[in-house]
Amino acid sequence: MKETIRISEIFGPTVQGEGPLIGRPAVFVRTGGCDYRCAWCDTLYAVLPEYRSEWTPMTPEQIVARIDDLTAGHPIPVTLTGGNPATQPLEPLIELGRARGHGFAVETQGSVAAPWFAALDWLILSPKPPSSGMTTDWDALDACLGAAGQGPRVVLKVVVFDDADFAYAKDLSSRHPTLPVYLQVGNPAPLIAADGRQSEDADMDDLGARLRWLIGRVTDDRWFSATVLPQLHVLAWGNRRGV
Repeated sequence: MKETIRISEIFGPTVQGEGPLIGRPAVFVRTGGCDYRCAWCDTLYAVLPEYRSEWTPMTPEQIVARIDDLTAGHPIPVTLTGGNPATQPLEPLIELGRARGHGFAVETQGSVAAPWFAALDWLILSPKPPSSGMTTDWDALDACLGAAGQGPRVVLKVVVFDDADFAYAKDLSSRHPTLPVYLQVGNPAPLIAADGRQSEDADMDDLGARLRWLIGRVTDDRWFSATVLPQLHVLAWGNRRGV
């Protein structure tokens, strides 16, 4: 029996909302399950075990068929996200999807090194700063870089809420000075409604103020190699799922 992948959702085509591929059309494959519990997680439905009944076991063939259905058979960049997609057996999916002309990027916190990282086009390592409540395992992050080898383009992306997060991002960059760094404005965790669902609303005034603050921190610090970004999809659709 073929090994299946736990899927929380597959959606698109839409545009990538963050990181080095921001604004690029993409299909998203969101896996279920995560080894982290970030304080401001905006995808709890793909993280917490109480949502496991909503995750669908799918074969690589089924996933690629769904991607092809969404794009009418046209090749497209595919973003593998979660949860933490590094905990899933994604190498057969990448191999099959690449044969169909699709490219693959993954976003992961760098806590689990997967051998299939080397088969990616992009490895976006997004270790979590102090505001997340998580602690970075620097050896695990280094193992992720080792697993990637010379295969994908590798970048760092850090969510920044406050000065402690900014200092963390600077330290991370100093540890890996050859990797491009993307700083993403923090978006507070969506409110949970009475039915257990995350609110679709986002405070645009707050996000705008956070963006202006982060731009000021970067320019005042003369950190001119960093790239500051909002979450483009949040600006367009708030915290709605599947966009």
